[in-house]
Amino acid sequence: MARWAVIGLGSLGVAATVVPFIPSDEWWIRIWDFPRIQVAVLLAVMLGAVPFSLPIRRRRTAAFAVALTVALGWQIFAILPYTPIVATEAKAAENCDQRSRIRLLVANVLKSNRNAEPLLSLLDRLRPDILVLVETDAWWDTQLAPLKESYPYGVAYPQENGYGMHLFSRFELIGPEVRFLIDDYVPSIKTGLLLPSGARIDLYGLHPKPPPLQDTARRDAELMIVGREVRMETAPAIVAGDLNDVAWSRTNSLFQEISGLLDPRIGRGPYATFNANWPFLRWPLDHVFFEDSFQLLHLAVAGNIGSDHFPFFVALCHRPAAEAEQEQPRPEPSDVEAADEAIEKGREEETD
Repeated sequence: MARWAVIGLGSLGVAATVVPFIPSDEWWIRIWDFPRIQVAVLLAVMLGAVPFSLPIRRRRTAAFAVALTVALGWQIFAILPYTPIVATEAKAAENCDQRSRIRLLVANVLKSNRNAEPLLSLLDRLRPDILVLVETDAWWDTQLAPLKESYPYGVAYPQENGYGMHLFSRFELIGPEVRFLIDDYVPSIKTGLLLPSGARIDLYGLHPKPPPLQDTARRDAELMIVGREVRMETAPAIVAGDLNDVAWSRTNSLFQEISGLLDPRIGRGPYATFNANWPFLRWPLDHVFFEDSFQLLHLAVAGNIGSDHFPFFVALCHRPAAEAEQEQPRPEPSDVEAADEAIEKGREEETD
């Protein structure tokens, strides 16, 4: 019994490692980008069980052990940047003028969640300057109305389809827009922000459609559109939201290369935000990326608010001098070509 369990589970781990190499946008392929930590743990346990459950001297056992080892090595290689073992990509700020500080909270509130008190209590405790809230509907719009006293600027686009979005800000907004980059029912927000220091920055709030609700072409296209736009704009940018993609996916890596944005998770940890209800199946779906004129003050996964996501909290310091201290991701010609292809494919699927 133990023998077949090791063979079956080990083979599953190897298959889960190999499948993401298939160049496809099919959700049942791309979904295996998500549980890399869990698959790595499974492979490690099965590899450790091989000497106790399979005949050691047989070639098939040796081949199976090699397959487990190679698969485990690849999974570790994929998640290693999101551990404290490697150097941080976004540097920590040693000091920061109060007028240049930005405290930002991203939260998927869960449309079916009908208890706003945990979120409101969290806001009282963390006192963020900017809130990016997704899956907000008319009920949440009513519950969030008292926040307007503390957050005089904002954008509200409640929807009943799970893609509503709210932005609250203590900072003045410049030219806020609700945009539909791919699907005409999946909004995103772009706005300028005027910091107390007088600096103007751009903020993008996103919540593309996730797998397995659809294949990933449209999600990828939305991210590439924003990434390309960020690199073309002159104002320093922050991109925040529930991106429905994990930090270590190839789409995330391409987005960073195209946009030139930094990921505060690199060199610090995975900071998993989903699924709040499944302690052993969690991965980082909620993100805050920023340009190299920002340095990191604080990074945290906040408490449970009754959603299937934990809120993601990031405090930044806008320091233009930091650009010389941080290495900005830069795209190769092949990255630009891949991003253009992703945008074209996503738009073609939207018109079908």
